[in-house]
Amino acid sequence: MPVEQPYDYGLWGLVVVNVLIFGAFVVGLLRPRRRVEWRSLGVFSAFIVALFAEMYGFPLTIYLLSSLLGNNLGIRTPYGHVEGHLLGSLLGFTKAGTLVVCLLGSLTMATGAWVMWRAWTQVHAAKGGLVTAGLYSRVRHPQYAGLFLITVGMLIQWPTFLTLAMWPLLICAYVKLAAREEKEMLAKFGAAYQTYRASTRAFLPRWRRTAPRTTEV
Repeated sequence: MPVEQPYDYGLWGLVVVNVLIFGAFVVGLLRPRRRVEWRSLGVFSAFIVALFAEMYGFPLTIYLLSSLLGNNLGIRTPYGHVEGHLLGSLLGFTKAGTLVVCLLGSLTMATGAWVMWRAWTQVHAAKGGLVTAGLYSRVRHPQYAGLFLITVGMLIQWPTFLTLAMWPLLICAYVKLAAREEKEMLAKFGAAYQTYRASTRAFLPRWRRTAPRTTEV
């Protein structure tokens, strides 16, 4: 008697719930108001819809890999939920090893969420002033850096063809948004922001802090 293969998908309610949770979290912290901000958020929204649609709805990436590679895929039960963590499955990890990969992705997402929240509290407390302390002493755009960490964690935990293709577009959207915001900050704060920008990286912190460069007036 053949053993019934698990099919842990078709859970569209979970797709909706997860999209709403992550979407509400990011909207609440980034507070988009202008069209360009909503446009960047739209790229992130498409990213998480694609991710959770494959995580709980229909496993398009696994289906395509199974169709192309067949038994060479090396996954005995490709439509089980644990096997959907493709990094562990394709590298031949045990279920325990695959769950470790999943945990690594979750920790990366949690770190990104904390960075976004902490940066938001600093901006909120400044009430429109220039923030250069705390996380902002390490990078100029910690909220976007946190968002990038969240998406990296998602790709570690559940990589798909669609999300891997969309991730560079998401990064480009927020890099362009950050560049636009920096022009506005220069117009508002002048030399103070120019000095800050000269000593602080945009998204990736320096291993060693450097003293701010002075700006001649």
